[in-house]
Amino acid sequence: MTVSILGSGWLGLPLAKDLIKQGHNVKLSTRSQGRLPDLVNISASPYIVDIEALTDDIEALTDDIQAFLSADILIINITSKDINAYRQLIKQVEKSTLKQVLFISSTSVYKTVDSVVTEDDGMENPASVLYQIEQLFCLNKHFQTTILRLSGLIGYSRHPGRFFKNSKIVQQPDSAVNLIHRDDCIGIINSIIEQAEWGEVFNACATMHPTKREFYTYARVSLGLIAPEFNEKTANVMNKIVCNDKVINKLGYNFSYPDLMTMYTLS
Repeated sequence: MTVSILGSGWLGLPLAKDLIKQGHNVKLSTRSQGRLPDLVNISASPYIVDIEALTDDIEALTDDIQAFLSADILIINITSKDINAYRQLIKQVEKSTLKQVLFISSTSVYKTVDSVVTEDDGMENPASVLYQIEQLFCLNKHFQTTILRLSGLIGYSRHPGRFFKNSKIVQQPDSAVNLIHRDDCIGIINSIIEQAEWGEVFNACATMHPTKREFYTYARVSLGLIAPEFNEKTANVMNKIVCNDKVINKLGYNFSYPDLMTMYTLS
């Protein structure tokens, strides 16, 4: 299977490595010429792709976008929120042979509420640009799109014990955390591809939701650091909890890190 991954950053590069290890042919993009050797080093086919440079004039394109999009699956994993750029990308996808798209989104598309949020309760914020971009893909009839909404990303270089340094104060210390380890992000993406779960929306978040006070104290101690400072006067706590039941029940996915409070060895 040929998989094109748009974006080769903190998640995209290790995802490509994993898919290549499984025997897939992976096309991997970057916006920087200087990063091309990193892509070649993992045996990915490297491409320069910048969706914000796409235009209606095909001859004006500097990127060989159609060669990049010649694949079985396109995984979109970039941080851009330029909705017009995504419209241009969709036009290019429509001209390609692609039939399946996996769009990596964020649980930030949900409204700030004091409740549990699921994929099916209509709690998305219609003013969210990211949600509007999701809809561009979901409503397109030329291909099938699955949306994977990731919670806060942690693991490896993103150690949560370093999130609150330099005397940064933790707000709303008794609200729940919604986080996911990178290994589980990759595991869920693999499950979606292997089971061909297209036309779906999935939340990706660890099962347990300790409070910020509990988790960030634990994360700091795991690095041999003192607990962060908490703003005890923070009022009107909105305790949004992202539900991962659909990933567990529909995909049968078993989390590597379901309990955030057992993720690190304490010093």
